[in-house]
Amino acid sequence: MSETKLKSNTVNVEDILIAYQQLKDVVAHTPLQKSERLSEKYDCRIYLKREDMQHVRSFKLRGAYYKIKRMETEAREKGVVCASAGNHAQGVAFACSHLGIFGTIFMPQTTPNQKIDQVKMFGREFVEIVLVGDTFDDSSVSALEYANQEDKIFIHPFDDLDIIAGQGTVAVEIMNDLEEPVDFVFSSIGGGGLLSGLSTYIKNLSPHTHMIGVEPAGAASMKAAIENNGITVLDTIDKFVDGAAVGCVGQKTFEICSQYVNDIIPVPEGKVCTTILDLYNKHAIIAEPAGALPIAALDFYKEEIKGKSVICVVSGGNNDIGRMQEIKEKSLLYEGLLYYFIVNFPQRAGALREFLDNVLGPQDDITHFEYTKKNNKESGPGLVGIELKRPEDYEGLVERMRQKGFPFTEVNKDSTLFNLLI
Repeated sequence: MSETKLKSNTVNVEDILIAYQQLKDVVAHTPLQKSERLSEKYDCRIYLKREDMQHVRSFKLRGAYYKIKRMETEAREKGVVCASAGNHAQGVAFACSHLGIFGTIFMPQTTPNQKIDQVKMFGREFVEIVLVGDTFDDSSVSALEYANQEDKIFIHPFDDLDIIAGQGTVAVEIMNDLEEPVDFVFSSIGGGGLLSGLSTYIKNLSPHTHMIGVEPAGAASMKAAIENNGITVLDTIDKFVDGAAVGCVGQKTFEICSQYVNDIIPVPEGKVCTTILDLYNKHAIIAEPAGALPIAALDFYKEEIKGKSVICVVSGGNNDIGRMQEIKEKSLLYEGLLYYFIVNFPQRAGALREFLDNVLGPQDDITHFEYTKKNNKESGPGLVGIELKRPEDYEGLVERMRQKGFPFTEVNKDSTLFNLLI
């Protein structure tokens, strides 16, 4: 493979096929599995492209390895630098270790420990990790400054034609493996590299296929760019879906997605959490938040996909088990099953027992309780978390608090109070 850049200012089918030939003996050809459970639920044929089963448990290996391989000699002389929330870092680390190239990897300080440990494992003695900033964008600024100062090669996580071509090899495998026409493809969007590669290849082979991008609602930077007809920097982002929490997409990925992508769906983070739990409990799939995004979006397209063939790219499975309690809580909040209240309890004997006996429903459960009785006051506030069995049980709960004389403030409805207390 010659060490030259792609000749055009975009990516085409030939570029992706060249990348496929280069990578086929390096990356895993991941399974394309039909999900009987999801197919029955949505009355269609749903196939999961299991990039969570890639060597680094993410599609990011494809673009990172291909980019570094194409400039192997120069990279070995200078060394490479990247910024990543985790998965791109693992791909770069894997490539560095296998090609004998030294890399410096900048990661946000908020990166889950599981991803940091994975980077160390894949990169071995060939990588150095630098934790800086709270988001990918913070780390990216520091990484670029370092690369310029030290004359090293910056490996961009998404806005690079070689990276996009490498990610596009996912589409080659999909089209080779599926024996029926593809009606819909759902893919997560962070910076847009994966969807750019997928849509370039699939749309040119199958123009009728609907390419659907899925973003976390708290970091919908591609949707903002499409709506504003130009890349747009978001003022703030929700960092929960760390693999897709990007405040500004790339210029190249924006141009490609503008051309090929049919729709972009922002999905609430709580919905993503519900999907992560469903994938684990019902499908035995461990998906990271960004990997669960495409499946989380199916509810928003359930009428359009009936009777169709649908691909969901499970882009990664690097989920830190330490986050599971947070994931469960976010899911319950989104589903309307978990509520927090500041309840003003009368300072008299038996008040708490009265609350338990006469306010809580037979299937309600207290998940959180903070209260200190102070005898010199008539009443005192307590923070109470209540999990319901069904969303419709909420109205009865708040009505009983009113009737039984327990004044309350619903913390869920006050974002400032919620963030402070919960």
